[in-house]
Amino acid sequence: MLKQRILTALVLAPLALVGLFGLVEGGFALFTGAVVLWGGWEWANLSGLVRPVQRLAYVTGLAVLMLLAWLLGVVQSAWPLWLGAIGWLISGYWVVSYPRTSQQWHTPATRLAMGAWVLLPCWIGFIHLRAIGGEWLLYVLLLVWVADIGAYFAGRRFGRRKLAPRVSPGKSWEGVYGGMVATALLAVLFSAWLGLGTAQAIWLVVATLVVTLVSVLGDLLESMLKRLRGIKDSGRLLPGHGGILDRIDSLTAAIPLFALFRLWG
Repeated sequence: MLKQRILTALVLAPLALVGLFGLVEGGFALFTGAVVLWGGWEWANLSGLVRPVQRLAYVTGLAVLMLLAWLLGVVQSAWPLWLGAIGWLISGYWVVSYPRTSQQWHTPATRLAMGAWVLLPCWIGFIHLRAIGGEWLLYVLLLVWVADIGAYFAGRRFGRRKLAPRVSPGKSWEGVYGGMVATALLAVLFSAWLGLGTAQAIWLVVATLVVTLVSVLGDLLESMLKRLRGIKDSGRLLPGHGGILDRIDSLTAAIPLFALFRLWG
């Protein structure tokens, strides 16, 4: 399984880099939009839509909303990012209170609406970060990757206190802290690389710690939906990795929030 995961990552990494940094504005929007729409296909499954025609209808609806957002200039606005941030606050409450409050969101319609609230701000966040500067898009991708690595090793070595045992029993608070330490170091190194001043560097470290913490919700929210659905992976697209959502779950929370921080700073 580990060998399969490594081979898949080696194939996907160059494709992702070309797609994220080698395409012009419209091509970039199409590339990230395609990834998000595939995530929408898998989200429809998590929402209980079994028939392919039902999932296709959901993905088509998302695509129409994305097209309208592009044509009407909504992708240039900050308010969808704010909506995404509010959505993650609500999701955090649902994760913490699971399964006691699951009746508030367990219906397919509610889960489908939740998917639009998660995926569309993520796509718009991608576009904002690309417009601000490719280095910041690279940074948030590294942030999520480094947070995962830090959490994995810290959790294995020091993990004692469960983070959300009813949602994801394998995650611990020590793992979260390890991820935050790792990304704080990343922020310091990135600040030095860009030659940021002291105030900007401190701002980046603070933003990084907040985004790292919130990105955990992306993982936990998907785990909660999979638990309710009774499945292990969101899909089978990526050998050894599961589905698209299994790879971008943390990014769905990190991208729009970090885009907001960059718009502020």
